[in-house]
Amino acid sequence: MKNKLHGFLTLLLAFVVQFTFAQEKTISGTVIDEDGLPLPGVNIIVKGTMNGAQTDFDGNYSISAQSTDVLVFSYVGFATQEIPVGDKTRIDATLGVDAAALEEVVVMGYVSKRKDDMTGSTVQISSDELQTPMATVDQALQGKVSGLQISSSSGTPGAVQDIRIRGISSINAGNDPLYVIDGVPIINSNVGGSAATSSLSALASINSNDIESITVLKDASTTAAYGARGANGVIVITTKSGQSGKTSVNVSSYYGFSNNAIEGPDMLTGAERETLYYEGIMNTFGTGSMEAAREFEAANLGDYGGYQAWNEAGRPEGDWDEVIKNVDAPVQEHNISATGGGEKHNFYASLGYFDQEATVINSDFQRISGSINLDQEISDNLKFSSSNTGSHSYQDGLLEGSAYFSSPHTARYFQSPIQPPYNEDGSYNQNTSLPNPLFIGENDIDESKFTRILSNNSLSWQTPIENLSATSRFSVDYQVYNYKTYNNRQRGDGDDTNGYGYQVSRNTVTYVFQNSLDYLMNFGEHNFNFKVLQEFQKYRRNFTAAEGDQFVADGLSNLSSAGNPIGAYGEFTDWAVASYLGTAAYNYDNRYVLNATYRREGNSRFASENRWGDFWSVGAAWNLHREAFLSNNDMINTLKLRGSYGKTGNANIGINQYQVLFNYDADYAGTGASYPATYGNEALTWETSYTFDAGIEFGLFQNRITGLVAYYRRESQDLLLDVPLSYTTGFDSQFRNIGSMENKGFEAELDLAIVRSNDFNLNIGGNVGTVENEVLEVAQDANGNEIAVTNGSYQRSAAGTLVNEWYLPTWAGVDPETGVDTYYVDGEGSETTTSYTEASRVYQGSSALPSLTAGLNFHIDFKGFFLDASGYYAGGHQIYESWHRYINQPNLFATAFYNGYDSLMDRWQQPGDQTRVTKSVFGGQPWTYNSKYLHDGDYFRLRNVTVGFDFSPNMVDAIGLSSARIFVRGTNLYTWVKDDNLLHDPEVDATGYTSITTPPVKSVVLGVNLKL
Repeated sequence: MKNKLHGFLTLLLAFVVQFTFAQEKTISGTVIDEDGLPLPGVNIIVKGTMNGAQTDFDGNYSISAQSTDVLVFSYVGFATQEIPVGDKTRIDATLGVDAAALEEVVVMGYVSKRKDDMTGSTVQISSDELQTPMATVDQALQGKVSGLQISSSSGTPGAVQDIRIRGISSINAGNDPLYVIDGVPIINSNVGGSAATSSLSALASINSNDIESITVLKDASTTAAYGARGANGVIVITTKSGQSGKTSVNVSSYYGFSNNAIEGPDMLTGAERETLYYEGIMNTFGTGSMEAAREFEAANLGDYGGYQAWNEAGRPEGDWDEVIKNVDAPVQEHNISATGGGEKHNFYASLGYFDQEATVINSDFQRISGSINLDQEISDNLKFSSSNTGSHSYQDGLLEGSAYFSSPHTARYFQSPIQPPYNEDGSYNQNTSLPNPLFIGENDIDESKFTRILSNNSLSWQTPIENLSATSRFSVDYQVYNYKTYNNRQRGDGDDTNGYGYQVSRNTVTYVFQNSLDYLMNFGEHNFNFKVLQEFQKYRRNFTAAEGDQFVADGLSNLSSAGNPIGAYGEFTDWAVASYLGTAAYNYDNRYVLNATYRREGNSRFASENRWGDFWSVGAAWNLHREAFLSNNDMINTLKLRGSYGKTGNANIGINQYQVLFNYDADYAGTGASYPATYGNEALTWETSYTFDAGIEFGLFQNRITGLVAYYRRESQDLLLDVPLSYTTGFDSQFRNIGSMENKGFEAELDLAIVRSNDFNLNIGGNVGTVENEVLEVAQDANGNEIAVTNGSYQRSAAGTLVNEWYLPTWAGVDPETGVDTYYVDGEGSETTTSYTEASRVYQGSSALPSLTAGLNFHIDFKGFFLDASGYYAGGHQIYESWHRYINQPNLFATAFYNGYDSLMDRWQQPGDQTRVTKSVFGGQPWTYNSKYLHDGDYFRLRNVTVGFDFSPNMVDAIGLSSARIFVRGTNLYTWVKDDNLLHDPEVDATGYTSITTPPVKSVVLGVNLKL
């Protein structure tokens, strides 16, 4: 009986297995669009499973399925279609265009909206436009956004960029925009460990290949949602997410070379420098001739300039400019990513490596990064999303925060050309008057190691109430930074102390909690969208640093080997922001749009009674192209009027400024002691900005011509000014809410699709933005006199001036009879004097802020070949030439101690000479800041040129690829500068002073993109 039962069960199992396999069959077919053209790359999934396939170049597919299954066909830009299998073995599908999917959606962080529903000013940049061979993705924005200005503090890879959106909103508080990644505000600042060395941008930790888009928010309608951090604009970064379907793999790689975008001024040769030196003796001591000057030096000064020994050595020229260059500095990046998933889940994963050497020796930046992003439908009404990015960056930086003689880039300015860098045997010349940067580069250390983890996780619930969803989000930004500098014992900045070391360890964590409700409501043609959100953000920073000197042996650079510990420092910093947000959007028949935003925010930077502020905006738009009177218009496809007004804020000052604080780091007779540190101000609160924005957007002739024109005005009130105090208080200044200023201007964008076809396309576009800045009010003293705000000694802000307007004596030219500088006593048009101290400082009518910026773009493609180009212009501003006392005046600094510009050879030599350069003198002149060294900052830069070829799918299908691209990309290939006297790179930081840091770079790379 038992054997019979086993036999029966075996037969039954075999029948079930056979029946099951009999139900599974191969389904094949073709997928086309509504015009009958095949669609390659369409995802076909058996609903509820991970079983999937993808159409080939001809739209054909094959998949195994059972009769009871349902096939799901999906393709970007087309409506998803579901078809039951049944008894069919061939299933053809025709996919129609998804109208909603084709409408551009603008991602603004907390919310996303269709472009037709926007009432504010935004620009969204796609992933393809962000690809440049730069360490930080923000550099890709230059020239692509009207009203956005980017300037570089240094060309060192990974360095911080200064970004301003629609001018400057504050005098003493911060002017940097807020950064938001996947709906969460983040901290983006200089994470470098020392002001003396290269800066390091937190954005350098992010791989641009993991970014889907960047949206720049410019007006109150779009930034009020960010409350007291929205006054300077908001930059929203959206990372890539997965797409369901067959797993696809993308590989991208490029390799190329970089050099300085502008070489800077030519420097004096040894022979030229010698001529100026002896000419200075002749002019100062009246020797009458150059030969007499040589004899006078030998008899009275010895070999003061070193030229006697130089002549005896055969007049060797030290070409410092060439030896410190890293010619054709390599730059490379390699990325691989994968995306895919099933009906209820998707993923995106990536791994990337970036490496860029600086254009000077012994400096580079490296980054390895990875990301894993997941979306999972836990049930029909519950969804989990997780976005995770990790990176580790290494920067071998430079001493470039000032005129450090050990910096390789400054060698061309400060090293004497009569002292060669190498000895005759090829060893480094250590007998130079300044440290030899070749030796310093090999024996000093300046390195930053930065590890960053960003994790953003959310749980969304579609409640039983129709169209009501709830989302909870938790985000962490964890940063670990280690900095180490070591100056060697033998030569340079550490030789006086037998070596010097300094190390920093810093950990920061920023976490954000968000809880929100979203509700959609429709009544016929009336559409409502509501959102309420609660947010809490906490920042915590632990900082430890130590320094020491007296190192016992070469090669030992850690502080444990320092014989003399100088000091150790440690601190903890934290702050918090809490807020409640409500947004409401209404549109009637997609024609009339109303938006409103309200945010109540509290910030720990202010006292409890002034901690909370209210920020809001209202906006309206009229989509005229959806009106009946334009519905059949062949010329006008898009026409929208929009306007907004609102209040945002700025709290970007140091923490605890409202408190009376004491420091406890004093030493009093060997015991610890405290002393007053801050004066405090309990009444301190937000800066507020009121912004009006109005514009018209249009699209003509089947959107072959698209563009916009807009006007804005932003008035900043209750400025956070650092007001001077009477010295009787024991303090020099105190932050107060006082003063106001405005920024206003116009913006325009225009794009022309001149030719648009399957095989040939030609597009030209551009944007332009203006900003007119004026300070309206500053603080007053007890007598009612205005207290102008100074930025250094030569920039000043007062009522009626530009913010940080140049405030200098006005140069009147070189006296053609005497060869000395002359100055206007009280500004241009007044009497002149040769005494610098008799010349009054006056406002120059200009500042470092460009009043006009513009971007240009060009695209052409033909049968797979393509060319893209873009450029950037900035003008209407002036920048000041730093370090002219040492390297751009014919005195002993240029002719004996350091070196000078080659243009000094155009000096005054005899009565009647017309020149900008004074006569050479034997002496060290004092600083004489004046308008002679204030130059027009106008420039144009050809930012990107890309030439390449896109292989069609049928070309690469045989080798297992679905697409392929090969390209050559050039960056900063050409720079035009308006002012011939401006010899340095015109792209300076926001302070407006030229620098002797590593300049921006131009590069050429060869790359390939493959999709499997």
